[in-house]
Amino acid sequence: MYLITLEGGDGSGKGTATKMVEEILLKEASFSSVEVTAEPRRNHPLGKLAVESVRTGDAGPLQEAGFFAADRLDHSHMWIRPRLAMGSAVISERNVHSSLVYQGIVGDLGLDQVARLNSGAMIPDLTIWLDCDPEVALKRINQGTLRMETMNKTEYFETDEFQKKIRSGFHSLLGGTVPMPPPFNQGEIVGPIMNHGTEGELEEKIRHTIRRFLNSRPTPKNVSLQEVELNLIRKCIDANDGQQTLDVGASPSKDHEDWLQGEPPWKIISNAVKIYSEAWGSTNPKLASTVPKVALSETVFSIIGTLSIISSADVKQLRSALGSVRTVSHRHTQRMIQFLDAQQWIRRHRTILGREAPRSELRPDWQAFGKLALLLGPLRSRLHAWHRKAGPSPRWKDALTHILREGEDSTISSAELCIQRFDIIGSGGSKGNEIPADIDEFRRWYRGD
Repeated sequence: MYLITLEGGDGSGKGTATKMVEEILLKEASFSSVEVTAEPRRNHPLGKLAVESVRTGDAGPLQEAGFFAADRLDHSHMWIRPRLAMGSAVISERNVHSSLVYQGIVGDLGLDQVARLNSGAMIPDLTIWLDCDPEVALKRINQGTLRMETMNKTEYFETDEFQKKIRSGFHSLLGGTVPMPPPFNQGEIVGPIMNHGTEGELEEKIRHTIRRFLNSRPTPKNVSLQEVELNLIRKCIDANDGQQTLDVGASPSKDHEDWLQGEPPWKIISNAVKIYSEAWGSTNPKLASTVPKVALSETVFSIIGTLSIISSADVKQLRSALGSVRTVSHRHTQRMIQFLDAQQWIRRHRTILGREAPRSELRPDWQAFGKLALLLGPLRSRLHAWHRKAGPSPRWKDALTHILREGEDSTISSAELCIQRFDIIGSGGSKGNEIPADIDEFRRWYRGD
């Protein structure tokens, strides 16, 4: 979902920082996976061609920049983007900003020329810019391990003067002295993060950067949230179907047909909102204060929606299934599971010896609401806003009609996103029941007409 890049001159600590970012994301985020890569790709023919052109000096500046761009474009579309579309975080040690500095500023090709060569590449969502004194960088480069890993660093760093040019180039570009050329002026750049202290100090700076970025929940630059969400929902449903087919004694199939069981969607939502509100009001005040007050909250939609398409899961597995779009923090996930368990809306499976984390399974009577939460996710905030204004006796049957009638273009767009989800989740009707094809059919489906 997000492409996070580490930039800076050689010896600035990008390799160490890359490992730190990976560990932080694995521990604190809920991406479907965390993938690590680097540019140029020294184990790929295109990347080798780029590195060799620098080592020999046989290629001219434009051809050399073209080799790096070719490697990046192939890497972007054949490796990085497919992973972003599946909800992964991709961490790249060096990316397009290195080419902009090395070939565009220091190599005198010009930023616009290099940007045009790379214009089809992925745009970093977050760039972490590392910096250190050139003398410190040269000392690190000349250490045996780093020199071996980078295939003779004299290909890039021949003099201390060259180090200074590179550092100055990063300061000019990432520091904003010179304008970032489009389309690479869209992502967030954080830095310079000075790497003169201990690894612990560097890790703390990076952790703060990652947390702030994730908490802001920016829209990804290279894939749509809908594309990621559809892929993740499909992946969960396919995995669940496979488990139910192969596992002896597995849970009953969560049928993709007739999950509404003859009830209109509006009625299921109305009942769920009422039951949840009553349960929240009667539960232990300490527990109630840690979970959302209403069923239409993002956390409730995320947790119950995800539980409706998986067999059972412990908290770690549930957060992985939530993915990067429906993400909920580990602590809030635990609290919601605690609340749902107290209301007996989930089953908790515990091993006899208690060595494994307990697994949670959504009970059948909440399956329909869970699937509706996934289907109606793009309109959740509008349903919530309508409910707040509707008063003590809301007419849920007319809710979607009111929302669509009074909504702006963005509301219609959100409704169209909902319609796209029916192909994966189904309409909830009996076999042969057609899924909505347009806004009017969607409205009638919701009303049960």
